Amino acid sequence: MKTSRHRTVMSEINVTPLVDVMLVLLIIFMVTAPLLQQGIDVNLPKAKGRELPAEERVTIVIKKGNQFFLNETAMSRDALVKKLAAISKQNPQVFLKADRDVPYGVVAEIMGEIKEAGIEKLGMVTEPSISMQ
Repeated sequence: MKTSRHRTVMSEINVTPLVDVMLVLLIIFMVTAPLLQQGIDVNLPKAKGRELPAEERVTIVIKKGNQFFLNETAMSRDALVKKLAAISKQNPQVFLKADRDVPYGVVAEIMGEIKEAGIEKLGMVTEPSISMQ
């Protein structure tokens, strides 16, 4: 006796494993995205220009309320000036990030102290401006 079994091809796709994987990836990205943002929160002014390549560099940050940072290390203004004198012997390129709410006079004074310490290469860091074209 031969019984014929007619099998039909199942044309449904099981999406449960796909949804599980996508939810896990979503959670991973949601957890890691805030960790990718590092540094000191500074409200930078916007200006036209191109982005600089990422490299090892010395960054001075001036936050609102005259808070000074050297490569994410908080320090007083006097300590910053002393550190700049020591750094100038290596003749590095120094980048200055100043909050847009910091008075221009404070930024100019720090720029003068950077130059007085013997550092010749000073760059100002801004956010790119969005131009409507």
